[in-house]
Amino acid sequence: MSTQAPNEARVIPLRPQAVPPASGGARPQQRPVAAPPAPAPREPLWRDLVGDALRRERLAQERTLKDVAEAARISMPYLSELERGRKEASSEVLAAAARALGLGLGDLITLAQDELARYGRSQVGQVGRVGRVGQARRSGTAPTARYDGLCLAA
Repeated sequence: MSTQAPNEARVIPLRPQAVPPASGGARPQQRPVAAPPAPAPREPLWRDLVGDALRRERLAQERTLKDVAEAARISMPYLSELERGRKEASSEVLAAAARALGLGLGDLITLAQDELARYGRSQVGQVGRVGRVGQARRSGTAPTARYDGLCLAA
């Protein structure tokens, strides 16, 4: 004797389906749908940090894009894109832009690293933060990771 399984697919809906109103005016109860969790704040990209540092330094010196681009021997539109974080520059281009501003490459990287450290400190108290900062928030201790050193990976 053999028993055959029914030849029907089992479908599990991803969203709750609307239930047609029952006869007699009784309204069926629907389960409340939980709101999706809020996305975690996005960590800044390195190109954004470096671009912000370049722009802040250029504006602090009251220099124009054209002036700095000519001194660095890069195009003005490219320098603008670097400052806005639209392009990922090579170390040679970053060094040239830094020199045009009277900085060394290490100085520029330090400025960007300082901004990253400020970002890390500002995230300690935010809800939904993932990683060491979030673990520190949940445990009530200070974060174990600090951005005191310089580290670049290519």
